[in-house]
Amino acid sequence: MARAEAPELPTDPTAAVEAAKADVPPELVAQSLGEYARGYVARIRSGESGVLPVVVGLVAIMAVFEVISPNHVFLSAGNLINLFQQSAVFMVLAMAETFVLLLGEIDLSVGYVAACGGVIGVQLVQPVTTNWPWWAAILAALAFTAAVGAVQGTIITRLGIPSFIVTLAGFLIFNGVMLILLLLGPFSGYPNLTGGGFNQQVIFNLMWGSIDPNVSWIAMAVIVLGIAALFWFGDNRRRRSGLVAPPVGLTLIKIALVAAAGIAVVAISNINRANLGTLEGVPWVVPIVLFVLAAWTILLGRTRYGRYVYAIGGNPEAARRAGINVANIRTIAFALTGFTAGIGGLLYASLLGGMSNNVQGGQYVLFAVAAAVIGGTSLFGGRGKAIHGVLGGLVIGGIYNGMYLQGLDVQRIFIVTGLVLLAAVTIDAVSRRART
Repeated sequence: MARAEAPELPTDPTAAVEAAKADVPPELVAQSLGEYARGYVARIRSGESGVLPVVVGLVAIMAVFEVISPNHVFLSAGNLINLFQQSAVFMVLAMAETFVLLLGEIDLSVGYVAACGGVIGVQLVQPVTTNWPWWAAILAALAFTAAVGAVQGTIITRLGIPSFIVTLAGFLIFNGVMLILLLLGPFSGYPNLTGGGFNQQVIFNLMWGSIDPNVSWIAMAVIVLGIAALFWFGDNRRRRSGLVAPPVGLTLIKIALVAAAGIAVVAISNINRANLGTLEGVPWVVPIVLFVLAAWTILLGRTRYGRYVYAIGGNPEAARRAGINVANIRTIAFALTGFTAGIGGLLYASLLGGMSNNVQGGQYVLFAVAAAVIGGTSLFGGRGKAIHGVLGGLVIGGIYNGMYLQGLDVQRIFIVTGLVLLAAVTIDAVSRRART
């Protein structure tokens, strides 16, 4: 006698919908601020914490050092500007490293490639030798560093050699190249930017120059209005087209936060921070770093190339089967890493007022990787943004600045930075395990 089959149990028609919602970012399903907040909390619980840990860590660092710093000077206008200037090179190099980390690769050469860019820029504006215009010197420096990245990327992608090995070789090669470039001028290996020439002064002012206070307010207002219009009209256009868009309240909050940040930056920068005389205005390094951040955020978040980078970082074989030219995308990523490193090298030269053979390229590449990872970029590829490099660079710069104010030696600074990096990688690994 045949055994009767058990009747099928009725399935819950909402189960699949609820399961899908768990994997969808809240901005794609939320119709109100409350729904967005609940979705965001759900993402944090599932391991998608985003920039929240590094923002909380940055606030904690600022609060602690403000309390313990001598005379509570950590949050003074002068020290905050110094902190940003000291962190700028970390931030730019971290954004450079982000391109390759997104692919699950690494570039160990960025410290000395950046230094080569800085030396080229400084050497070419020397009035007693080449006396190039400042803009031509900057373009030559960035072209060199981008070409280096492209060559290294080609070797990695076309020959199949691990990026660790290729860029470690580049680390050694461009350390030597930097020393050779230093000897090409008449300054015994120490070309500087303090000679008084106009082109030298322009590169020197990349870090140390300031925008007029009144111009700072006007420029800030124009930028904030432009960003507000971009947010508002962009979201409205998506709503009218029937596409997914964030709630109106969230758009207004974003605009308010941008305006508050702009006002705070200009207000702090316009406080006289000179012990003698007057030193006011937003330093030029602030808009330079923000421009790099905006450019790479748009490239990675709003273009086909950026989508391909994330796809390859998430699953290279699936990306290849989908028709993506994996080799070209990876080569371009290494070229962009070199290009961005060149910007960091020029800022480094400006910060020091010249270049010498004392560049700690190995230390800077480690800080670049550490800043990107501390900010939220994954070492495993497929997850990260340019803003992560900026936030991570501020964390490292804040640790350095705060411990320096305490009079602590560099050994302790290294230890604390290493512990923060270990904590960031642990959070990344745990969050990945939670999502799995």
